[in-house]
Amino acid sequence: MRNYWTCSKFADWIRGTTKGGAKTSEGWNEWEKRAKAEHPIRWWIAEEGLDKIQDVWCYIPERLNDVRYYINNRWVTRTHCLTAHPRDIPRGEWRDVGNRFLPCLFNELVDFVEVEQAWHHVMWDEEARKKYKTPWWRSGWLRWRTWRCPEAGIDYLKWAMTLTNKDFIEEGEKEEPTYQAKAAKEILELYTWWKEVYPNRPEPMEASGWSAYCDAMRDKYPGSFMASLNSKDPEDRKASDKAHKLLRKIEAAYEKEDEAMMIRLIKIRESLWT
Repeated sequence: MRNYWTCSKFADWIRGTTKGGAKTSEGWNEWEKRAKAEHPIRWWIAEEGLDKIQDVWCYIPERLNDVRYYINNRWVTRTHCLTAHPRDIPRGEWRDVGNRFLPCLFNELVDFVEVEQAWHHVMWDEEARKKYKTPWWRSGWLRWRTWRCPEAGIDYLKWAMTLTNKDFIEEGEKEEPTYQAKAAKEILELYTWWKEVYPNRPEPMEASGWSAYCDAMRDKYPGSFMASLNSKDPEDRKASDKAHKLLRKIEAAYEKEDEAMMIRLIKIRESLWT
């Protein structure tokens, strides 16, 4: 990642005006007009001249960095494809396209939180890297995007959720969460659902009593499973209908929940970047 010389203290000294600080787009436009008006030549040297010199100075390192990123994106993080964790789709097993969407999308969300947001949380903070025990190979020029730290990713989202517009509002206006804060809250909720709620939902066949019914029928009609399913006993039919009805209800509820969560994830996709 390039550290732009135009944002350095040296550039501030050449320009004659300080560039740092948080500003709105209008604020940056006003700053640029004022800086140009006060020292037009010095502004050009700091903003344009330094940029051109840095382009020449960094040409070879940046081309080498492009190669590193290509190798990383192509064979390490494989950013050209959506992949499911072996826990959700075991390697070598067939899954219809419609059944790949949920695990592939949410596995990518998990990687976004635990890898990308985790690194985002520590990349500028030496103390944070010590706190989360960032490995030596994750820093420096040869770093790869493979370090995973759920705690750092979650902490970053919790921090982002506290952001408000207080620095950009006029006196008397209401302070509200920023778009980034709202997005972070939604991302954390979706991540938590996939990691904690989804895998711990009761298994439909067990929760409905269908498995217990089938086991009871096997015991009642040993050696003939089809006979157990076609039992003419009114009590057996009643138990079967009850369990099967509840099974369909639970499966429909899970399907509805899965679909709602995928829709929420799609709606927040524009915020999934670092």
